[in-house]
Amino acid sequence: MTILVCDDDKEIVEAIEIYLMQEGYDVEKAYDGIQAVEIMKNKKIDLMIIDVMMPKLDGIRATLQIRKESRVPIIILSAKTEDADKILGLNVGADDYVTKPFNPLELVARVKSQLRRYTTLSSNDAAGDKVYEAGGLLVNDDLKKVTVDGEEVKLTPIEYNILLLLLKNKGKVYSINEIYESIWNEEAIGADNTVAVHIRHIREKIEINPKEPRYLKVVWGVGYKIEDNK
Repeated sequence: MTILVCDDDKEIVEAIEIYLMQEGYDVEKAYDGIQAVEIMKNKKIDLMIIDVMMPKLDGIRATLQIRKESRVPIIILSAKTEDADKILGLNVGADDYVTKPFNPLELVARVKSQLRRYTTLSSNDAAGDKVYEAGGLLVNDDLKKVTVDGEEVKLTPIEYNILLLLLKNKGKVYSINEIYESIWNEEAIGADNTVAVHIRHIREKIEINPKEPRYLKVVWGVGYKIEDNK
């Protein structure tokens, strides 16, 4: 598998490259957002790690451009610790974020986690179509395809997995911690913002009016559920 690492600090790029290569990954390197976008267009990349603050084209805008064409996992690096910056990264389509300074082993673990999730999402099951629906919302889990009233909706891997979890268990209310632990496969510590951002993205894509959702409902003080609203 090939991982694109993009940061204007060449020492950070080289350090990440060493750890990733030790795990058997191939590494492509970029030092600004423009280079990252071009590499994503011209080479097969399985995951991207990109810094937020960079010259020419920052990581946020680069992620926005890449998300128009690709669903590969994206991990945002940021030297800032404010929740707003983390949420911004998730808002533009990133799947995860790591705050600088970071433990390289933690970053590698997050890379492996995202790749496992994406590989599972992309694989086909030969046992026949698994289709889940609620009213006009339909998910074909073999084709990894989401449609609303017949129109296809593009979700990121994280968004897809959250939607699938809720839709497969239609009517069941999942707390934020339960969603996080089911999707990220790790303990939910400070997961509220992360899950809330992804829920908002899903609503924006599957709901006619996200403020008055037909499908993805909140149960105040408890969590979220998919409701079969025909």
